[in-house]
Amino acid sequence: MITKFSRGMIAFYSGLASFFTLNFMLFSYLYASGKENWIVEVFQIKLFFVPIVFHVLVLSLLIGLLVFITISFFRSRQYGPVEEKLRLLASGNFDSPLLEMAIPHAPENRLIADVDRDIKSIQEKMKQTSMELQQLNARPQFVDGQTKEEILEAERHRLARELHDSVSQQLFAAMMMMSALNEQAIRNDAPDAQKKQLAMVTDIINASQSEMRALLLHLRPVTLEGKTLKQGIEQLLKELETKIKISLKWDIEEFSMLSSIEDQLFRVIQELLSNTLRHAKADELEVYLHRIENNVLLRVIDDGVGFDTENQKAGSYGLMNIRERISAVGGTLKIISFKNQGTSIEIKVPLLKEA
Repeated sequence: MITKFSRGMIAFYSGLASFFTLNFMLFSYLYASGKENWIVEVFQIKLFFVPIVFHVLVLSLLIGLLVFITISFFRSRQYGPVEEKLRLLASGNFDSPLLEMAIPHAPENRLIADVDRDIKSIQEKMKQTSMELQQLNARPQFVDGQTKEEILEAERHRLARELHDSVSQQLFAAMMMMSALNEQAIRNDAPDAQKKQLAMVTDIINASQSEMRALLLHLRPVTLEGKTLKQGIEQLLKELETKIKISLKWDIEEFSMLSSIEDQLFRVIQELLSNTLRHAKADELEVYLHRIENNVLLRVIDDGVGFDTENQKAGSYGLMNIRERISAVGGTLKIISFKNQGTSIEIKVPLLKEA
């Protein structure tokens, strides 16, 4: 397949060859005409008040451009459908009607027919693999007579209870004490340095309380407890509005899917919200959940500090768990983030008909 680089090189060499060929023909004509200074004549002959050499240069550039456009056109007609099908497979659109359409090709071009057949085979294998992953994820995994989910849920409940009864209460008491100290400092007209120190300690306690709320959110039960995914997400976001100073916006669509996928997506949203609250320092957060054809599309967007997606350590907080959960249901994860420009996370999970 001709790449963009090779197309450019072919066009460049075509233009260069045209330039030398046209100049050779021009030199040959002037030499054969018997003129004494035929080399000088090349630069003295003008066409529309411009030396003919420059016309040759422009014509060569046009030939190179024409070659590039011609190659691009035939490449697009021949390989465009192949690239589109591969893009659909990479994005998880296994049931797209475009994948069922045969790629048009000349009868003598067996390569395209073989590639189309291979893409069809890959599509079926990827659909089967995704279906098996979703079915396997729906089966309970037992450890010493208990399911893995039951063990994790019990441990989360225990940790959440201990954190709420100890650390959370202590932070609340410390905040009350700091409020009293701040009021006393104002009444006694304390020095500015002391007021700044008290304000700094107050900010630290406030940040610790926000961190604790995010941890408690992270330790909520995995299951939706009888709710639909839409109800569970909306309840989670409404609860956040009352506890966290952050602007929330959401658009959640109601549709049916496997309960195992619902539970995984709900847990993923908890992970994403927890990460945003603990690390992103965002003022606004948006959550969107829709069904696009036969795919679940989840998008979470914040205006926080962002991170370098190439730096594995910078983006590792919880994202590894999220990738594992999405892979478990045959989905894909795309992260777009820039420092100080926020983060956009897009998750796509196929809803396979066989499932």
